[in-house]
Amino acid sequence: MLLILVTTISFSQEKFTLSGTIADIRTNETLIGVNLFIPEIKAGVITNEYGFYSITIPKGTYKIQISYLGYETIEETISLDKDIKKNFNLNETGQALEEVVINTEKTATNIRKPEMSVNKLSIGTIKKIPVVLGEVDILKALLTLPGVTNAGEGQSGFNVRGGGADQNLILLDEATIFNSSHVFGFFSVFNPDAIKDLKLYKGGIPARFGGRVSSVLDIYQKDGNSNKFSMNGGIGLISSRLLAEGPIVKDKGSFLFAGRASYAHLFLKLTDNKNSAYFYDLNTKINYKLNPNNNLFLSGYFGRDVFSLNNSFINTYGNSTLNLRWNHLFSDKLFTNLSAIYSDYYYGLDLNLLGFLWNSGIKNYNIKYDFKHYVTDKVKLNYGVNSSYYDFNPGTIEPSGSDSGINYKQLEKKYAFEPSIYIDAEQKVTKDFSLSYGLRYSLFYRLGSSTVNLYQNNQAVIFNSDLQIYEKGTPTGTKFYGSNKVIESFNNLEPRFAASYQLNENESIKASYNRISQYLQLISNTASPTPLDVWTPSDNYIKPQILDQVALGYFRNFKEDKYSLEVETFYKKIKNRIDYIDGADLIANEAIEQVILNGEMRAYGLEVLFRKNTGKLNGWISYTLSKSQQRTPGRNASETGINNGNWYRSAYDKLHNLSITSSYNFNPKWVFGANFVLQSGQPVTYPNGQYEYEGITVPTYGLRNENSLPVYHHLDISATYTPKPNKKKGWQSEWVFSIYNLYGRKNAASISFRQNVDSGANEAIRLSIFGIVPGVSYNFKF
Repeated sequence: MLLILVTTISFSQEKFTLSGTIADIRTNETLIGVNLFIPEIKAGVITNEYGFYSITIPKGTYKIQISYLGYETIEETISLDKDIKKNFNLNETGQALEEVVINTEKTATNIRKPEMSVNKLSIGTIKKIPVVLGEVDILKALLTLPGVTNAGEGQSGFNVRGGGADQNLILLDEATIFNSSHVFGFFSVFNPDAIKDLKLYKGGIPARFGGRVSSVLDIYQKDGNSNKFSMNGGIGLISSRLLAEGPIVKDKGSFLFAGRASYAHLFLKLTDNKNSAYFYDLNTKINYKLNPNNNLFLSGYFGRDVFSLNNSFINTYGNSTLNLRWNHLFSDKLFTNLSAIYSDYYYGLDLNLLGFLWNSGIKNYNIKYDFKHYVTDKVKLNYGVNSSYYDFNPGTIEPSGSDSGINYKQLEKKYAFEPSIYIDAEQKVTKDFSLSYGLRYSLFYRLGSSTVNLYQNNQAVIFNSDLQIYEKGTPTGTKFYGSNKVIESFNNLEPRFAASYQLNENESIKASYNRISQYLQLISNTASPTPLDVWTPSDNYIKPQILDQVALGYFRNFKEDKYSLEVETFYKKIKNRIDYIDGADLIANEAIEQVILNGEMRAYGLEVLFRKNTGKLNGWISYTLSKSQQRTPGRNASETGINNGNWYRSAYDKLHNLSITSSYNFNPKWVFGANFVLQSGQPVTYPNGQYEYEGITVPTYGLRNENSLPVYHHLDISATYTPKPNKKKGWQSEWVFSIYNLYGRKNAASISFRQNVDSGANEAIRLSIFGIVPGVSYNFKF
């Protein structure tokens, strides 16, 4: 690896460095992922997470092209005879621009970079996608992309390339979000007004990311307007939002505060209905430029959901994050970021009727130091260190009244430490061939204080050969580990590799390989995560998941970038994917190892994304053909394993997944949107028979997930009306009208079986959540 780097660094020509930041001209907000390209030498660079760029090229005069999704493209000629620091400002598409050259918005596929299996959506694009009740939702927008599905209508989380929702690393300003949903999955925790940039990595994941084996969703909040004070917000059917931003010191520092809350529960109080469900969240950010080489950022998020059932059952859960960051520029080639991060997920349950309170959650303390080194115009290095400490609270039971009769009980807490180090290189080997390669070394320590159960032959699950079933093992003793004593440890090397070969100006082929380790497990036996689910660390009995994934792709732009096509095929295999024995009891289980077996998982498929990038009508068609399977064989020849040790469909297996998303700019005042989704039915296990025992009818079941729910599909439409589209100052507004599930498809969230009281016949009952759902919202800014 080092030999390749050394041989590419040439000193035969005098070279200079062009560096700086690229920002929005109106707000001074730095922009992530802006393309800066030099056609004469076919060299380029993109801005990092803080809008910084650096490129070192031979002395000369060059035409610089700068393009970014949703912004006007500019060109400028620069004479480079010394190191130059130059900042650029871009205007959003449609605004007046004083630069000499203006081109249209470019959203074409970047065929030069080795980056693949990555999708990026602008907030402007997301806001045009129709969603249920008119609430703009980032996670719902991700479901229109190839390889991304969910566990069903109204279900939380998302699944990537056949993986579970717990296998996705979700980051908000670098802080981990452990539960991404409001109201049990109807909405996401991300306020779109506060979001600047998001990128979904399905494969080709850079070495700076680790800890999850399916994907990384990397989201950054806006910094705030450092030019002038402004506000924007929206009023919808069930929630409203408001954002305020402005300068602390003009052009040096800014603040941002964004709040959002639902109020549908207030209407329930006008009736006899005593049930309630609502959410609220707050996004904050402050940044300050100490000098040209040093920036400070402080950002945070706080969100809560409250669900009450007749005041006898009150469920509260949500995330909290805080991140203090320091950007430092050592030179025009070396950019660094030091972050101190806190993440917390809390779950609380108040059962008044039973007289107790239940609390659980997970806390994460993280320090990371990242370096971005722009070595030459052909080589860029990323390297850094990361250390995370975890505090797991499986559950605390407290009495809710003096006469409740419930005693205080704390399920034993768990602790873990996960340090890692990484290095990544991006290298342009020739004008047509580019590489990205790196290595991550991760460690994981399961720590005390904790009491660990001991079992015969170290097996917490035993196999009953007479009944041919798995049962809980009986501890033979216990062992106590003191505070910070190592109970179990793991270490893994995680190589990453990606390559791109440019066939011509408009076509390229790409390939990638990833190995990733995941040391945290989500204990859940549902296809969709619930707030009650508990995270647990790898230990003596629960082994870390290990992913190996390969992908191959073909990328092409057509007709001067008017159209683009991305085709990828992938195969991935995951070792140590946990599986549960039949009848596993997961809630408040202090010995969770007694119901868990370590199995394996595999997924493979073909993804197609075709986009129309320009014109009045634009949008994309995505299609995925894939399989996702799981297997847990017996640990020896006498054991049957789960499902007789055979491969079976995982809960996230969907053979077909089609999404058509479009937007039509009818005129400056009216924009219309439509979204059609068609998916294969979710795997389920239906009863295949029944028997009677002491007068009770007991159903019997076949193999796991051998049945499917009916095909899932719906069509959504929207219309956005802007009364005064040319107004750029003062009060600006728009109305958004939407209809979710236009033709009233009764999609099955689940199917249950019962015996008809009158006829005695068995019957299937379909549970559908949504019919036709109209929505309207009013958005404004000033």
